[in-house]
Formats: sequence, structure tokens, C-alpha cells
Amino acid sequence: MSLSELTMLSRLTLACVLGGAIGLQREGLNRPAGFRTHVLVALGSALIMLLSAYGFQEFGQPYDPARLAAQVVSGIGFLGAGTIMREGTSIRGLTTAASLWVVAGIGLASGAGFYLSAIVTTILVYLTLGMFFHLERRLINPSSYVKMAVVTQDQPGQLGRIGASLGGKNISVRNITIDRADVVEGYIRVRLELKFPKGMATAEAMADLAALPDVATVCELDK
Repeated sequence: MSLSELTMLSRLTLACVLGGAIGLQREGLNRPAGFRTHVLVALGSALIMLLSAYGFQEFGQPYDPARLAAQVVSGIGFLGAGTIMREGTSIRGLTTAASLWVVAGIGLASGAGFYLSAIVTTILVYLTLGMFFHLERRLINPSSYVKMAVVTQDQPGQLGRIGASLGGKNISVRNITIDRADVVEGYIRVRLELKFPKGMATAEAMADLAALPDVATVCELDK
């Protein structure tokens, strides 16, 4: 059985759209793997699925259409590992690594023609990354999540020193954004979303950050 060029094109396009939808959510949170990475993973998985299922038919039987596609599932682990970072005692990037693994599955499903499964999985993943993200903060010890803003000089290594200070106290950095609006030239404002260990006072972490070289101000933001 062979596929028309239009069907192949539609499957590849669907993989791009679905992978991109998840990638946009990751991109909006400044995660290490964003829009383009997720699109490429989904597209590559769909292409490999098409190649595995239909690319070797001319060589006759027997051939295993799942053999090449199965390598995607194990191979995506290397890319996922690249998104996982260690900051002190905290580990970041596990969710992004998991989203890449799921996107690979979505690409395989799109390439195999399982349109409904691919679309439903994308919706569920998007809900998990979006809605469950906020639900987690409301149900699982919401008082441990703190937002801070640090105004510091814009120089190499400063973000690393901030991360090391927080990691040394077992504080996880859940999100970070940087802007230069309304600050003196040569300075940046670093907005942090942090998860504090149970029983730790916010003032303790703020004092440590304020004591870092070239840090101008540290303040807690409204949740």
C-alpha cells in the first residue's frame, strides 16, 4: 500500500502544527527547548514513521515497518537529556524533556495516520502543561511559591551567581525572565518564580541575594 503525496504532506504538516502548539507553550515560559525544537522533533518523527512504514515496500517482504520508528522512542532520550540542567541541588528541564518525548510520539502518530490520537494527545499535553501548571501551585503547598525581582548589573556570570545562591538553599527556580525596562542603563531586572523548601523564610533568601556583588535591589512580587 502506497500513500499519495497529498496524504504524506498532510501528515507532515499536522505533525508540525501539533508539535508547534506544544512548543509555543514551552517557549512562553523560556524553557530550554521551545517552538522550533518541538516542531523539528515532531516533523522528524513523522518523516521517520512514513519512511519506516512506506519507504521500503519496493524491496518486498519481509520487512518490519515498526523497526525504524522504534528508534525514535529511544533516540529522543539524548535530546531530552540536553534540556535537563542542574542548579545547585535543584534540577530543571524534566518537564520539557518529557514534552519532547511526547511530541516525538505525536509525530509518529501523525506519520502513521492516527490523526485523532495525535490531536487528542496534543490537547491533553497542552492542558497538562498549562492548566495543571497553575493547579499544582494552588493544591501543593501554594505558600512555598514566591515571585521576586532582582535588579543587578548586566554582566557575565551574574545570573549564575544568583542561581548558585538560590540553589545553595535548596530553592528551585521555576521560571525566569529578564527585562531592561525602567532600570538604569547597564542594569537588568531579573524576575524569578521560586519554590521554597518547607519552613524557609523568604527574607533569608532575599538577604543572600542582596548581599551578592553588583545587586542593586531585591523585592518580593505579588503572587
